Amino acid sequence: MNAPAHPSRSAPAPVSSTASPPPPLRSRTVYAAAHVVADPHADTTPDGPAAVDWDTTLAFRHHLWAHGLGVAEAMDTAQRGAGLDWGAAAELIRRSAAEARSVGGLLACGAGTDQLPAHGASLAEVRDAYEEQLGTVEAAGARPVLMASRQLAAAATGPDDYRELYGHLLRQTTRPAILHWLGPMFDPALAGYWGSPDPGAATETLLALVADHPGKVDGVKVSLLDPGREVALRRRLPPDVHCYTGDDFHYPELIAGDTHGFSDALLGVFDPLAPLAAAAVRRLDTGDTAGFRAALDPTVALARHLFAAPTRHYKTGVVLLAWLAGHQPHFTMVGGLQSARSLPHLRRAHQLADALGLFPDPELAAHRMRTLLAVYGGGGA
Repeated sequence: MNAPAHPSRSAPAPVSSTASPPPPLRSRTVYAAAHVVADPHADTTPDGPAAVDWDTTLAFRHHLWAHGLGVAEAMDTAQRGAGLDWGAAAELIRRSAAEARSVGGLLACGAGTDQLPAHGASLAEVRDAYEEQLGTVEAAGARPVLMASRQLAAAATGPDDYRELYGHLLRQTTRPAILHWLGPMFDPALAGYWGSPDPGAATETLLALVADHPGKVDGVKVSLLDPGREVALRRRLPPDVHCYTGDDFHYPELIAGDTHGFSDALLGVFDPLAPLAAAAVRRLDTGDTAGFRAALDPTVALARHLFAAPTRHYKTGVVLLAWLAGHQPHFTMVGGLQSARSLPHLRRAHQLADALGLFPDPELAAHRMRTLLAVYGGGGA
């Protein structure tokens, strides 16, 4: 019998869980929102509890920390509300926090309300759900990210409901929290967040909330894909409050900043871009803004492809690239969302990532892409 063409191609390269990360990035605070790795052998259904491959999921967090990035855990990129249920998310938070402590890694974790039914929750039930999740994050020792809530968007009658509920949460946090503004392009159920369909009015409510609670807000994570609005918001934030860009289309210019300031980062696209992103920010650490842009600008084409409409399905491309790069042995997602993008979309993601040099083993990536296309009748890579 002939030996297989790629005898060592079924498992990712081992990642040490004890290696110390490099010195932290100095000029910007940078979190990569990390994906989860499904257990491909679990007998699950798309609407059942998530089955997670914990070892491979946590090994990927160590990969991010090893490049000096922080990890934003249990966020949208981890398929919150799209395959990852609260029970699995809570376990993910606890496990990631323990791993972060073992290497001194930077960690922030999402607290939301996704243990509630999609519709019909009262404001009191939304508050209680947030408190449960906030308690889990803080008990793990992580910085909380107060995630945008579908249930709050449905239950709130106006801006005052947001200010009252978030104010209640901020008064009880033990460390400053990150507020999360996720636009409807990422989740249509969040349209009209902060109590108004007008982004200008919503901005005023958010700024008023920050002003109401000095010292309780570490930063605001803005995912609107509108760089002008983000810049206008960050110029009005107090000096001690970060503006974390979540704009996966315009991140180089927003992180580079201008004469009035810059955005830090909390980005899903930095999951696949971790090595390039960390190297680029280290150029900023030396004052080399031009070098930063030269390193990061070429990645935008891939980011725009991954986050093309419907933007909420960007996670499929992120997980594909993790598989092609050797970080996990399969292309299976919780909730079955590996099917959420077309074969032409996935093929183009491979081409763009390969052109950037993202794959440690380009031959492995090409082999895996050919295998995927062959299984689904898509032809050669």
